[in-house]
Amino acid sequence: MHRRRRTALALSAAAVTAAPLLTACGSEAHPGAAAVVGDERITVSQLESRVNEVRDAQRAAIPDEQQYEQAIAKSGGLTRSTLHTMVLDKVLHRAAADAGVSVSRREIQTLRAGLEQQQGGKKAFEQGWLQQYSVAPARLNDSLRTEIEAQKLAKKLGADMNAPEGQAIFWKALSKASREMDVDLNPRYGKWDVKKSQRADAKTPWVREVSADASPKPQQA
Repeated sequence: MHRRRRTALALSAAAVTAAPLLTACGSEAHPGAAAVVGDERITVSQLESRVNEVRDAQRAAIPDEQQYEQAIAKSGGLTRSTLHTMVLDKVLHRAAADAGVSVSRREIQTLRAGLEQQQGGKKAFEQGWLQQYSVAPARLNDSLRTEIEAQKLAKKLGADMNAPEGQAIFWKALSKASREMDVDLNPRYGKWDVKKSQRADAKTPWVREVSADASPKPQQA
């Protein structure tokens, strides 16, 4: 099967500093909200549900208690990084919509089929993304939609994501979307900051280092 070549969105810390930063510190109280993104509220219960999905998937994938505890330790900042990912995905979706970019179900299915073949099957693919990006199997299609959306947005903007200039163009579009949506995080989870959302504690499949093969690889236990 043809190996699909994908746009790797390389975002080093140095490159991202060239892009505008957006912060919001929760100047108004939002009872029960982990974040407010435009007209949408991400509730604390929704955030906790997403985190529990990952923990349940980790528990099912790692029956050995010691290895499970090690996995938990490695993802200790899961709640905050999950919220950052949820917000960033919404911002990306807005930027893509503003640029006239959309993703079809067929595109998602095609990408998933290719990745499953590269990874050696559905189970290996699911475990790979769970380990590397803390994406539960039930959320994989959503994650792949965002992956494709980011690739198509970069192409629409004419942004070469292998070059600092292209990365700046891409993040300028997301910064604009963030301003329009007036992103506001509950202070207990920190501030919304495009630069910080790229750090190691908030891994996102569509923002990762360039490699010869951009597909995620399962980690050894």
